Amino acid sequence: MTSPLVYVAGPLFDEGERWWIETIDARIAAHGLSTFLPHRDNPDKTPDNTLEIFRNDRDAIDRCDLVVANLNGITTDDGTAWEIGYAVGIGRPVIGLFTDWRRRFADEVVNLMIEHSVEGIVRSLEELDDALRSRFDA
Repeated sequence: MTSPLVYVAGPLFDEGERWWIETIDARIAAHGLSTFLPHRDNPDKTPDNTLEIFRNDRDAIDRCDLVVANLNGITTDDGTAWEIGYAVGIGRPVIGLFTDWRRRFADEVVNLMIEHSVEGIVRSLEELDDALRSRFDA
């Protein structure tokens, strides 16, 4: 039996962002879950393979059982927002992870469209562990 697949979404533009998403990925894998991590599971991006990368990412969301999305930053990364929207559109559940102490709005943690698209927003890796346990531990 294969383990559930979790698509790990988030910005990947600098070493810090890649370190953080790899930390999230390792935390998910520690629960015995399989993961798809876009910068690990795709070829290096070139001008000639962007369509291949897009299709690989979209297809991984199609196959996944859950998306975990890093929502940190002043605004949610636009690629991550697309991944969330696509996942929700095809009926995949999404958990948002927001550990950023900055508040964007007085009555919302993130943009209301994202906030109402995700099953919930967890505020730490420990809360992510709890959410994964409640979802996948029988």
